[in-house]
Amino acid sequence: MSLRDFLERFRPTGTPGAAVTGVPPDRAAERAAELAPVLARLTAVQQEAARIRAAGEEAAETIRRDAGHMAADIVAAAREQAPKVRRQAAEPVVKDAVREAAAVRAAGDRAADAVRERARARLPALVDEAVAQAVRPTAGTGTAS
Repeated sequence: MSLRDFLERFRPTGTPGAAVTGVPPDRAAERAAELAPVLARLTAVQQEAARIRAAGEEAAETIRRDAGHMAADIVAAAREQAPKVRRQAAEPVVKDAVREAAAVRAAGDRAADAVRERARARLPALVDEAVAQAVRPTAGTGTAS
């Protein structure tokens, strides 16, 4: 009890006029008696709230742990499927490259065929000229005296 509460007991009370001295009722004790049951119930409510909060934190931790496991499973599955997905993604590019290579090869074959055809067409004339050069007498041959 504070000094003020103690001194408050000896303060005169009553209506104006004749001074009547008395001890006023203990307001602090009255308040404590009035609030004690309410505060006791509030304590129970606070304990229940703490229990609910603890259960919520435990449930949240379980959810976080399960989500972590689920995320790890998803990542593992993605890593497992990555080569297949890469092959599927590369398949159109590879097909285009094969098609382009076939076109280049065909163009090369056509060009080689054209060169062979020109060679066949020119070969007889070149052979005739080579033979003529080989059988022609050289201008500088003769007997030296």
